Amino acid sequence: MCMHLYIQYIIYILLLVCLWRNQPRRVEPAASMTMDRLPREVVVNILSRLPFTSLLSSKLVYRAWRTLIHDPFLISKHLDEAAGNDPSFILESNWHIPNQRHFIDFFDHSEGQVISKKLPAINSPTTPMYLIDSCNGLLCMHDASRTVFICNPFTGLYIQPPKPVKFPTLVGGLWFGFQQTTKQYKVIQIVFRRQLRRVNSSTISTSISSTQSEVQILTLGNPSWRNLGTIPYRFIHSKSKTLVHGRFHWLTKPNKNTTATLLISFDLETEQFHEVPRPDCCCGSDKCFRQLMVVRGCLSTIAFHGDYGERLEIWVMREYGVKESWIKEISIGAYCLPPTLLQQEILHSHTNLRPNLFVRFLCVLKNGEILLEYKSKALIVYDPRYGTSREFTFPEMPNHFKIVVHVGSLNWLQ
Repeated sequence: MCMHLYIQYIIYILLLVCLWRNQPRRVEPAASMTMDRLPREVVVNILSRLPFTSLLSSKLVYRAWRTLIHDPFLISKHLDEAAGNDPSFILESNWHIPNQRHFIDFFDHSEGQVISKKLPAINSPTTPMYLIDSCNGLLCMHDASRTVFICNPFTGLYIQPPKPVKFPTLVGGLWFGFQQTTKQYKVIQIVFRRQLRRVNSSTISTSISSTQSEVQILTLGNPSWRNLGTIPYRFIHSKSKTLVHGRFHWLTKPNKNTTATLLISFDLETEQFHEVPRPDCCCGSDKCFRQLMVVRGCLSTIAFHGDYGERLEIWVMREYGVKESWIKEISIGAYCLPPTLLQQEILHSHTNLRPNLFVRFLCVLKNGEILLEYKSKALIVYDPRYGTSREFTFPEMPNHFKIVVHVGSLNWLQ
């Protein structure tokens, strides 16, 4: 066992030396013969622990790895290993350069290293394409006509699933997830009936049904969408969602006439909706809930407090489904923006400055720092230990963007 660990260490160092010098080269014949004698499981164990960008480059180090890095077992193991590392992201330009995306990897953030890589454009039948969601290294996207595409941004491969049945009176949102038990990918569309009403001979107004949402679902590989019927929840303004324990979660309201905020889940295996207990952290007010996310594998939410949302709290459900297990883990004060960005906002703001209300939580890094997004135009690294923050940028970073957590992978739908 000790000898295997020693060999792993030597090969790992060899990889890092070749890759980090950005001079990938074929291994010398003697070293090649030594690697050929290594058990396959040892090589897979080594490669699965590499940052994804280094894993891509490893095919230039040793010929046999060109095939191995496409092996489904290595792809699956690399995804499992990535779950314990600092995350990576896809950042898509919203303006003014469409169809431009960057991969940002925080794998070595604890060592001060962050990798950013501009991705090639996806050669789809229609352009531009817009990012919806990410799951297991695959992106769910749609074009201007709402046609859905599933693609891998590193291989350029994509599929176009069947189009959902669409009616002029339906509008809604799309979500993409993976069901672990059946190993199936599913696309969920929640639509709302839009009522048409003629105001006069030349004007027609529309309104959204206040109480009913219709659920449509597609299991990738199946020839058509299925209609799951209607549910008594409004998701029309619910942009905040998260996938944890095989369930999507949303913050929503029963109808437009109430301020009550409900925490709703959708089980990808049973395809059933349920209400999940939410924390009692808003002193009777439901307006403070703005966002759901995952913190260290647990369902979590952000709560805003104060007249102007000046205090931001992160609550975590330590034991899923148990109301009493909600605890406040992090509290951020009035201004989480770095001083330079805050000064710019003050200069350009024509209303009371409420920076925290426009902050979106992305993740907690392994070193305890928090990665935040501000107004879809800035990334902020906040250190809760000292209450300090700094803006994170990289070359060619767009002025406005959408960002999603994305695990770099060569995963593909078989």
